[in-house]
Amino acid sequence: MTAPPTAVSGPLAGKIVLVTGATSGIGKVMVGALAERGATVLAAGRNDQRCRATIAEVQARVPAANILGMVHDLAETSGVRGLAAEVTAAYPGGIDVLINNAGAVYARREETAEGVERTFALNVVAPFLLTQLLLDGLRSRAPSRVVMVASEAHRMGRIDLDDLELRRRYSGMGAYNASKLALILLTREFARRLGPSGVRVNAVHPGFVRTRWGLNNRGWLGGGVRVAAALFAIGPVAGARTPLAVASEPEFADLTGAYVVRSRVRPGSPRSTSTESAGRLWTSLVDRLGVDRTAAAS
Repeated sequence: MTAPPTAVSGPLAGKIVLVTGATSGIGKVMVGALAERGATVLAAGRNDQRCRATIAEVQARVPAANILGMVHDLAETSGVRGLAAEVTAAYPGGIDVLINNAGAVYARREETAEGVERTFALNVVAPFLLTQLLLDGLRSRAPSRVVMVASEAHRMGRIDLDDLELRRRYSGMGAYNASKLALILLTREFARRLGPSGVRVNAVHPGFVRTRWGLNNRGWLGGGVRVAAALFAIGPVAGARTPLAVASEPEFADLTGAYVVRSRVRPGSPRSTSTESAGRLWTSLVDRLGVDRTAAAS
């Protein structure tokens, strides 16, 4: 699905930005904001109808918006590889910004068609693999940026490096918290390995945002999310501010390996700074997926 080619002006004119989880919540807000600023936006979602609706909604407000919808299920590595292939085919010269925004929480342990625990597959494997597969293009467009949408929930996270998919003992929020801790560890490891390549990799906390997050669950988790969101959550526009800033604002141009909350660099949890855990997690994922395009830069 492609928008008609148009001449777009704005501070991000000429920039190509990929947003995953683009059809709802802060992802949808970011698609609109980036298009308004002149970027060519690749809006990735798993539902064709919702991708089309997102594009139509943004173009109704910004007629010159240049948006390409890409439909893939990122819970499956086949979907991640399919998205990377489509992006590379459409823009062989690479992209300027990758925003890894897609994520979810599951009250009960579920596995994907590939046999991977679903929280780990979507929240950890997908952003790691997608970033790896697009690294050559990000390098060619450097200075470029990768934004990992993490969470303050990482502070409650515990990672069992011998049981990453929680086969022995599972809880929905435990899996989610661990996945966000893993994402920050991987962010720091990407930044370390990429070094002076010009690819900046940072993690952000958008806030507790009122979105569809968690509402796929019944019982206490889904109900608890609804109540908490009604009482404490911020709206998607406010939630999108920090990832948008880290993805596009000049003040973050040289930042890498950081954790950003409310557009300010903040220390993560002590566990999120463990070089040993980051290295072991990295090795486990590389062994599983067979890809490490940072090797030439390390």
